[in-house]
Amino acid sequence: MAVRASVSRFPSEAEVQEKGGLPWGISVTPFAAADETGTRPVYGTDGDLLPRCENCWAYFNALCEMEQWAWNCALCGTLNGLSAQMAARYSLPQSCPELSSSFVDLELQDDGSGNEEIRARPVYVAAVDLSASEEFLELVKSALLAALEALGPGSLFGLITFSHKIGLYDVQGPVPVVKHIFIPSDLDGRVPIELEDAMPLLSFLAPVENYKDCIAAALETLRPTTSWERTTAAGQGIDGVLLGGRGFGVAMDALISYLGPEYGNTFALARVFSFLSGPPDYGAGLLDTRRYGEQYASKGEDADRALLPEQTPFYKDLAAVAVQAGVCIDIFAVTNEYTDLASLKFLSIESGGSLFLYSSTDDSTLPQDLYRMLSRPYAFACVLRLRTSPEFRPGRSHGHFFPDPQYENVQHIICCDTYATYAYDFEFENNNGFSRNSDAPPVLQFAFQYTIIVPPEEIVKKGSISLDRPKYSLKRRLRIRTLQYGVARNINELYDSADTEVILSNLVHKVISASLEQGVKEGRLLLHDWLVILTAQYNDAYKIVEFGKPGTTGPLDVAFSHCPQLQPLPRLIFALLRSPLLRLHEEGVHPDYRIYLQCLFSALEPSSLLRAVYPVLSSYSTPDKQAYPRHSLSRAALITSGSPIFFLDAFTTLIVYYSSTADPALPFPPPQNCLLRAIINKLKQERSITPKLLLIRSGHDNAEPFEQYLIEEQDVDGIGLSNGMGFVSFLEQISRDVLEYMK
Repeated sequence: MAVRASVSRFPSEAEVQEKGGLPWGISVTPFAAADETGTRPVYGTDGDLLPRCENCWAYFNALCEMEQWAWNCALCGTLNGLSAQMAARYSLPQSCPELSSSFVDLELQDDGSGNEEIRARPVYVAAVDLSASEEFLELVKSALLAALEALGPGSLFGLITFSHKIGLYDVQGPVPVVKHIFIPSDLDGRVPIELEDAMPLLSFLAPVENYKDCIAAALETLRPTTSWERTTAAGQGIDGVLLGGRGFGVAMDALISYLGPEYGNTFALARVFSFLSGPPDYGAGLLDTRRYGEQYASKGEDADRALLPEQTPFYKDLAAVAVQAGVCIDIFAVTNEYTDLASLKFLSIESGGSLFLYSSTDDSTLPQDLYRMLSRPYAFACVLRLRTSPEFRPGRSHGHFFPDPQYENVQHIICCDTYATYAYDFEFENNNGFSRNSDAPPVLQFAFQYTIIVPPEEIVKKGSISLDRPKYSLKRRLRIRTLQYGVARNINELYDSADTEVILSNLVHKVISASLEQGVKEGRLLLHDWLVILTAQYNDAYKIVEFGKPGTTGPLDVAFSHCPQLQPLPRLIFALLRSPLLRLHEEGVHPDYRIYLQCLFSALEPSSLLRAVYPVLSSYSTPDKQAYPRHSLSRAALITSGSPIFFLDAFTTLIVYYSSTADPALPFPPPQNCLLRAIINKLKQERSITPKLLLIRSGHDNAEPFEQYLIEEQDVDGIGLSNGMGFVSFLEQISRDVLEYMK
């Protein structure tokens, strides 16, 4: 569980926080194997016995003061009694993880429902769009064949297809059998018969270790539905919308109803991988893609604002049904046509899944992404609770989780991998803040309860052969992290403790919320105003220029030269305003790509997010020797460095660029056994998604994919592109706005 605060010393009171101008919050990656320093939790058992505070319900931890029969809560200070059993346990401190570390992971007792081996079987279902091209289906087949290699023995796998009809595959016989159910075209229609009546669920879900070859054979039979089949089935349009043949909404609704009754019986979590080649355009859940077009220009509407909200609650409602049925849905959209991910995204992110977008089948990393998603550990049925000492409290929370309807600051996470990150803002409970004479520093505690599927231990031991099916088991665990922070008594101390990566993460969450609620222009404005106010507060705090009397002292400092911690911020804000997340519709940012980035960025941990917003550009004198580890993103930096090879890491894309001055004798592409390749392979291994690798030689290949990242000469609004003055003009504009604000 990695936890990082935007300021490592919390503001002493509301006035210091207000005057400081920095966001006050925290980011947490609850299922990360270690904390932010690389330290792993101390493991133990008997999590159910851990004492809890009678006042604030915080868990006993290593920061609490203890006497023989009582303990003081580290969060609220309440004195709590200890039972005789716990007093005896704590008389042997070396055997108690909670006494030796403030970061523990404890096993909880089984809930007593029994039959956990049955419930523990992992269930995976592939839902494949047949209203698609041959290329799309070839890509999906290769992705699913890779996925089969990642699935452990004992897993159950099902294959379902959809177009104007649903296809259910039974692969457990000598040849794959498919049964079809036609999808009604009316917008509130459901399938005429339940899927269970067409094919019993246990015929549909096949044990992977016994039927891997049969599943592969079934995948080979997948063919696109012909266009005449689709048009005949689709028939007449509704309200002038021409019906296609992609009945995704009905298919998902029927599939969730099919799996739901076996939740908690056959499986504890079913994961559905849905592969889409375009927008749902048939039956219930149909999306009208005409809203993406010229009509906004003619109506004078803000296209960014019009295309970000969902057009129907259908998929959001379906996600709630999926959660109740224990079904988590990942959406893999492989398309360059408008698919309205703004409406579809809820089905994935609110059911605990992920949303992936690939613009074409040619260079898609779909097979690698699916394989890696299945290879990494994940927890499910998670509950995340944040408690704080009484002087402050969590404000807004951000991330792909949903709040408990009953309890405050309790979030439910359906499925959580080791990368998933969430964020909280803090606010003071009252004007007193952390009172000056108090011995009690700010403390917060995360409690993360989760379930994991433990793979079967080796059944075949030396000298004995067992034909038993591999048995999985479920383990419920409680992970607790308690942290204590210092207090900044003034603005200078606050600035010195700032963490720009977490500040950026906090700002990204805020501008995504503002964009969704009020449009992209509003999100841009919020970011610009924030930097103006921060720069003004900084200049006033350091007495460079004071409020009410600008111009009387020295020149304004927009580069934060007295505070190294804040110096990266103007560049990061400029980069964020130039990123596709906040670039305007007129600059050709596809609305689906913007939604994809919103979903991706809001789940990234701060260091990864930094790379996605402001890529790392390094240079090499040869593929085996690094020249400089860091350059600014400008053409000037390329020219002045004089290096022949540049490597750009933009998180989702990695680019190796050989400049026009590179010696022709340098090997291109870089050889597999060189340092540069080793770095590329390491980065690929560490990522939550597979970055796309581009190899570009100046003068031979199109350099535009590389040059678009050299943002510092681009105009911040994208009007006078590449006028050579981008970042410099931006700072001048900020300077003018700050002086105006301080008058």
